[in-house]
Amino acid sequence: MTQEERINSIVDYMKLNRKISMEDICTLYEVSYDTARRDLVKMEADGLIVRVRGGAILSTMTKSVSSYKDRLTEAGSKRTIAMTAASLIRDGEHVMLDTGTTTQYVAEFMSTTENVVVTNSIDVAGVLCDKPQIAIHLLGGMLNAWHRYAFGPRTVEMLNDIRVDKLFLGTCGLTSEGLFTPTEEEAYLKREMIKRANQVIMLADSAKFDKSLYHRVCSFDAIDLLITDVNPPAPFDKLLQDHNIEVIIASPLPK
Repeated sequence: MTQEERINSIVDYMKLNRKISMEDICTLYEVSYDTARRDLVKMEADGLIVRVRGGAILSTMTKSVSSYKDRLTEAGSKRTIAMTAASLIRDGEHVMLDTGTTTQYVAEFMSTTENVVVTNSIDVAGVLCDKPQIAIHLLGGMLNAWHRYAFGPRTVEMLNDIRVDKLFLGTCGLTSEGLFTPTEEEAYLKREMIKRANQVIMLADSAKFDKSLYHRVCSFDAIDLLITDVNPPAPFDKLLQDHNIEVIIASPLPK
């Protein structure tokens, strides 16, 4: 077995067991202690693990997020989640759509009438321009061209007098501590959106679980409902129950 094959196997093992010891590597792969150490050194250099005394744990810290356009190509489960989310919107409701590719798909799937939609996403607003039965309230401010949303003091100021029935909230990462996002300004803006909604609906595909970024948005106390594409893994299943968060597993899109 090559080092690359062994590393792939170690990652698969850690996804199930969360950690691995040097002794585990030596036993499972019949290699020396020095070989096991070299494997962990390479895995740490590649950002796959965090080395701890006697072994390693999986790395959950993500330091970068791909561009909006790149994320838009990863459509499968996001569209499934978005269709389910759109089905929860009723005629006449005031809705806030957070920025993100999944919330853009929510806008695409919306078929209700007499809604008011508040968003800081230029792409969500662009999609809704083709739905004349929906009134669009586009939040202004500084433009983040990489992620295609408005942010900053002016954006928050515009939120001050707004109240909506439902907020559909995206996230870049979820851990037992709550929701995470790459930047402080985005985290702050999401917190302000949460304050303005009667119901907060989180949209998170399976890739978001056990993924941490620079700044925490909120704990699970702020969430009312989660829409995802898989049964949440441990310990999230218990966390969601403890916080009385309803979970909806989105059904696959019809072919």
